[in-house]
Amino acid sequence: MAPLLVLDQVRKVYTRGRVVRRPTFTLEADLAIEDPSIVGVIGPNGAGKTTLFEMMTGSNAPSSGHVYVAGADIHRVKYRERDRLAIHYHQSYQVRRFSKLVPSVLLEKSPTAAPMVHLFDEPQFNLQDGYIGFMLDFFRKLRAEGRLVVLCLHPTAAWHLEVLTEIAEQYLLVGDGGVTRHPDFASLTGHPRFQSYLGPEMMRAAEALCVGRAGAHH
Repeated sequence: MAPLLVLDQVRKVYTRGRVVRRPTFTLEADLAIEDPSIVGVIGPNGAGKTTLFEMMTGSNAPSSGHVYVAGADIHRVKYRERDRLAIHYHQSYQVRRFSKLVPSVLLEKSPTAAPMVHLFDEPQFNLQDGYIGFMLDFFRKLRAEGRLVVLCLHPTAAWHLEVLTEIAEQYLLVGDGGVTRHPDFASLTGHPRFQSYLGPEMMRAAEALCVGRAGAHH
């Protein structure tokens, strides 16, 4: 069985200038996620998280490299069928749209009937009783059905970190033009880029969560 998601030497470059094109932003990623999982994505505003999600779902073509979902190059799949491979929910669960650069007749059919990769881009968690638990159960249900769930949060409160540590099995840190993969929250917390992004107060909350999780495993 093909990996659920492969970013094969993916590179996205934005440029500016009418005569001489100068790069203004670059994002690179090279990784493979083989099996169903819940992945937490984190990084500063402007680091490229939404661009990464758009490339994963076929709405933003990489400057170079390839994105494979369930073995198919998603940027070579017919536009109306790309959400049968991967679907991007942005903030209040609107599905992201994409521009059509190549006639659909020249593209391939999706090999799957329902999306294998679900990307939630800074969802608006409601703090009313039971809502967060309902959403986490929904993410776990997708995973149990063999899907890959990718959850991006921009932590502004300690409970955002608690949500990530409760649900995520691995993490992607986006920043400084790249994407690093971390097998657990302790590894993520130890990364200097993550520490700089969170700042002292939120880092204390992150470290407390690490201590609590380490104690729970003993």
